[in-house]
Amino acid sequence: MKNIAILASGTGSNANEVAKYFAISDDVNVSIILTNNPQAGVLQVAERRFLPSVVISKQGLQKGDLLKILNALQIDLVVLAGFLLMIPCDVVEAYEGRIVNIHPALLPKYGGKGMYGMRVHEAVSAAGDTETGITIHYVNEKYDEGDIIAQYKVSIKAHEDPELIREKVQELEHKYYPRVIAGLLNAKRAEN
Repeated sequence: MKNIAILASGTGSNANEVAKYFAISDDVNVSIILTNNPQAGVLQVAERRFLPSVVISKQGLQKGDLLKILNALQIDLVVLAGFLLMIPCDVVEAYEGRIVNIHPALLPKYGGKGMYGMRVHEAVSAAGDTETGITIHYVNEKYDEGDIIAQYKVSIKAHEDPELIREKVQELEHKYYPRVIAGLLNAKRAEN
């Protein structure tokens, strides 16, 4: 059995899709949902899906609480699904090659600190791009700079409404993120 932890700061739509995808799995278990936001919608996702959840403060992250939780649950893969805080270096080191993130643009464009959610879609629209998409990548010690695992693209109109861009990108996220996670876990299983 492979154990995954999902970290999210917001509504939890990607967390919900990942949890739903693995709910019928015999060999992958969503062990916990963690958030830094006590008001995050992802807590309701955890409740609806009967998954344990923990609110972890920024101070708790810095004190090593996240690493303790992940180690105690024997987590095989850490899945970031809209988690807005930097993952501490101790976790990045301990889980090197086992932390993945999804970004709502085609990195390296529109990445880095402060580039998340609608901010990304507004920047894509303002630039007049006619293509955008998602990037699934490993997490390192810098925002959105880890090795790219996969990218999926969608056509858009130049200066398209950012809300329409969000809808198209979110469709890609929900379709591909769980599948890529499953592929990563299968590859890790084959290595062992």
